[in-house]
Amino acid sequence: QVASGRGLQEHSEVPGAKRRREESCAAALSSSANRTTLAQSSACINSSTTGSHGIDTNAECPQTLKAYKNPHFLCSGAARLIRVMCEFEETGARLDAQGVERVVMFFGSARAKPKAEYEAALRAAQAASAAAPDDSRAAVALQRLQKQAFLIPIFDVVRELAKRLTLWSAERTPMGQPPFYVGTGGGPGMMAAANHGAALAGGKSIGFGISLPFEDGLNPWVTPSLGFEFHYFFTRKFWMAYKMMALVIAPGGLGTCDELFEIITLMQTGKIPRKLPIILIGKKFWNDCINWTAFVEYGMISEEDASQLIFADSADEAFAHLTAGLERIEADDVSSQQTV
Repeated sequence: QVASGRGLQEHSEVPGAKRRREESCAAALSSSANRTTLAQSSACINSSTTGSHGIDTNAECPQTLKAYKNPHFLCSGAARLIRVMCEFEETGARLDAQGVERVVMFFGSARAKPKAEYEAALRAAQAASAAAPDDSRAAVALQRLQKQAFLIPIFDVVRELAKRLTLWSAERTPMGQPPFYVGTGGGPGMMAAANHGAALAGGKSIGFGISLPFEDGLNPWVTPSLGFEFHYFFTRKFWMAYKMMALVIAPGGLGTCDELFEIITLMQTGKIPRKLPIILIGKKFWNDCINWTAFVEYGMISEEDASQLIFADSADEAFAHLTAGLERIEADDVSSQQTV
């Protein structure tokens, strides 16, 4: 999966996008590189002397860079594995430095909006459609936005759930219990709702962002020291899963379903050894979109696989299931340690 994901990403990158990526990478490193080159040149000039044979050695020294400070190399195809390792290692080092060991990941549509923002967007879409009645794209955009009105109350549920989780974690800390952190993909929509909820509770939250042409970086609620921007999807997926203790899934599209099925598969195959609580927000949406019973009836998954999914419509309901699941994991860990 890692290999195929990497191949798809690299080979699907159009030349223009690849050039812009390399130019951006080079620009980020050029300042440091220039300072290094100037320092080397100064040192060379200062050390110029007349040789023992009367030959003036005050000639220009070759100006070069160490390989790990060379922006042209670091941004090249030859250094791709180095960049991949940077995304693995720098992320882990920063999470460890912040003491982050237990993360509850929140996923969901990037298109979700709070009520006021949705209503403003709807008015703008209606105006655009009315101003250009022959523009089919404006009409389609309006229809799609109108269909997303059901996300408004779910946005509030996600924000409230993240807030309650953060407060619950903070209350346990004085008793010696390790903290849980809200984690998201760092983008807008349901991700911003979860990060905002953690911020409202006075807690830190993580944003595992990724460079995409249609998203403008991290949402403003991500804790700056826990904000990341990945280039490779597979390194981002690794860190989303590695410290995950529970999964909250709000309605979303293909990306959201990808995350849901990937975690379920990792649990089914034992790559994630714990039975993580998986909370799906929006009962009607998930049961309309995915016929879980049919998976069982056709023999594709077991009853146990299907029954591990918990459906909830309110923050109260989701919070009760989430905290019960986290406490069960903690009890199982203690039991395992005592057995050993």
